Amino acid sequence: MISPRMLAWTIPSLLLAIPSVHAQESADPAVPAVDLYGDTLTVAVGGAYLPSYDGSDDYVATPGALVRGRVSNIVFFTRGTTFFIDALPDRNDDGWDFEVGPVANLRLDRNSQIKDVQVKALGKFDKAFELGGWIGVAKTGVITSAYDNLSFRVSYLRDMGNVHDSYIITPSIEYGTPLSTTAYVGLSLSADYVGKGYGRTYFGVTPGGALASGLPAYAVSGSGFKAAHLSAFATKSLTGDLTHGLSIGAGLSYGRILGKYADSPIVAQAGDADQWRGALGLAYTF
Repeated sequence: MISPRMLAWTIPSLLLAIPSVHAQESADPAVPAVDLYGDTLTVAVGGAYLPSYDGSDDYVATPGALVRGRVSNIVFFTRGTTFFIDALPDRNDDGWDFEVGPVANLRLDRNSQIKDVQVKALGKFDKAFELGGWIGVAKTGVITSAYDNLSFRVSYLRDMGNVHDSYIITPSIEYGTPLSTTAYVGLSLSADYVGKGYGRTYFGVTPGGALASGLPAYAVSGSGFKAAHLSAFATKSLTGDLTHGLSIGAGLSYGRILGKYADSPIVAQAGDADQWRGALGLAYTF
């Protein structure tokens, strides 16, 4: 039998979502049992096609890499430029998994690859280093089989410098199911709630910026939900099963800038509230 918890740690997310899933029992007697809590590491490399900034209607191709692993029953993983650690070692066999730990992020928005000439005239921002924490709960065996997984997570990030001097809260719901020991599919729904400094920095246009860019001045007041995202992804083993060896994965995400953030001329005039992202890559699990 393929260990359900082992499969949870080894499926690459390809930018979109990191599942915690249980695998189906193998019908092949040649597939060996796997240590339920052994150390493991997955490294994924590939490319993504995404907006040149948050709210842009210009798209750029960029390389990327992801890692996920477990050492001494402590799980760590990345999503884009965000690094998570699940510091709560779970040894439950009842399908429940409780998650809590620190999270760090390097925000690169409006730092490079700005294609729109008006937004480029507003100037670039420094990289924002953000720290915070996350908490979640996941349950295996909920809808389609004893091996699918439904999870709820919330993360909190805070700017450690003075780039936007604010915070981002991201609640998410994720569902995934293995189709076999070699294939996995999943969906994720999330939203971003941001503080007033974040909105003022990335979506506001100062009077000086209006003169430089030709965009109208725009002030963002207060906090609010900045965007919602719906993502889907699939991964397929190329060398046996998803708990080891080489696999390929692809993902597609649709996001929508909301409310006063969508009304910003950076989005409404120079960009687009509809945001698409795609990713394709290869992963190897050791």
